Amino acid sequence: MTADPTAAIAHPPMTSPSPAAPSTVALRGAAFTMRGDPFAIGDEAALHYESDALIVVEDGRIARFGDYGTLAPGLPAGVPVTHYRDALIVPGFIDAHVHYPQTQIIGAGGKRLIDWLNDYTFAAEGQFADRAHADFVANVFLDACLAQGTTTASVYCTVHPQSVDAFFSAAEARGLRMIAGKTLMDRHAPDFLLDTAQRGYDESKALIERWRGRGRLGYAITPRFAVTSTPQQLELAGALLAENPDTWCQSHISEQRDEVAWIAELFPSRLDYLDVYDHYGLLGPRTLLGHGIHLTEREWQRCHDSGTTIVHCPTSNAFLGSGLFDWSMAKKEGRAASVALATDVGGGTTLSMLATMGAAHQIAQLGGHALSAARSFYLATLGGAKALQLDDRIGAIAPGLEADLVVLDLVHTPLMKLRLKHCENIAEVLFMLMTMGDDRAVREVYVMGRPVTLGSARSVDDRRDVATIG
Repeated sequence: MTADPTAAIAHPPMTSPSPAAPSTVALRGAAFTMRGDPFAIGDEAALHYESDALIVVEDGRIARFGDYGTLAPGLPAGVPVTHYRDALIVPGFIDAHVHYPQTQIIGAGGKRLIDWLNDYTFAAEGQFADRAHADFVANVFLDACLAQGTTTASVYCTVHPQSVDAFFSAAEARGLRMIAGKTLMDRHAPDFLLDTAQRGYDESKALIERWRGRGRLGYAITPRFAVTSTPQQLELAGALLAENPDTWCQSHISEQRDEVAWIAELFPSRLDYLDVYDHYGLLGPRTLLGHGIHLTEREWQRCHDSGTTIVHCPTSNAFLGSGLFDWSMAKKEGRAASVALATDVGGGTTLSMLATMGAAHQIAQLGGHALSAARSFYLATLGGAKALQLDDRIGAIAPGLEADLVVLDLVHTPLMKLRLKHCENIAEVLFMLMTMGDDRAVREVYVMGRPVTLGSARSVDDRRDVATIG
């Protein structure tokens, strides 16, 4: 299906002045969603585009979606329709691997992974012993995510339980669907960031009990990576996961070669890096492992067999010099693995999933593989939802799903306005967005059908302290 690149230019959204029941929202405009996996069924079959769509939201969920001319006569009397012109309505973006405590060290560079952790990350995370600091950063982080169109993420907190309480409190106040967990570390980190195997278990269990079933929140058991957890801690993490099958598990794997070599020294009886997590019962369809750049064929096969997701973090991999993600291995015919996409802030350099999609394309090109716009948007929407086992709730525009939506401005820069005139189909429009778009492209965000005020999310005013650079 083709886009309408000659649509009227530079018109603001127009909202009918008619009063409506608060529980009903109607949006009109071009809309795009995925209805299947393009890696499996091809781009054309997976992509669904409506050049003039109507999306009706009732009580926070999508009730109807389709052609405006067909559906509009069925709207209840008095329901206003917000009409977005020169825009594209898409599902809310999903960031499958991000560290909210590292928001303050984005762009702290010049190091490889282990030195970067030691010199920047651990010092920043130590500040989250202070609940007030954790509250402040959690609010900045979530506002920044919303300003970029991200409505769901799988988030790492710090070793401090209060960092989890701060994050979940801020997410709950915004009505967001978020997954997060306390980082588990009982070795190879500064003393002020270490827990113990038992304390990590006890504190995680208490957090699960405190936050389970609240709002749209989910808990992830979070060993940072096998380097920073003893066998005892990994064993208790596996026990915690088995005891709480409604939780997730998130960690890191095979980000850099020296890290892989260190794992071999620490766990000499295990077959490889993935086998460490497998041995302790940490693999499965609710497990997300960040990076996976240097996995072997055996490890990819085991990911396929277990349903474990590998989360691709392209800007982080480039920034820290980790390597190129291998799409031919990830999606090898006959044993394709689950893959999601993530910013990995602060190793990653942006919270924008648009920029992350563009970076994923570049990484794929360097590796000799093509990553189409349909595949990229799939990874950031429906594919991310499937990886999180949440595709029955989010990730697409379809009746019954929660109405987390993003309105993308197609003409927010002069160059994009020019490019749009020459786009011949929706695939080219999507490719333009992921290679030229940034936070300015996010015109509006809806969370459970409610519009989000993005003004405060676009500026951070920390009046508690003013740094002097000199």
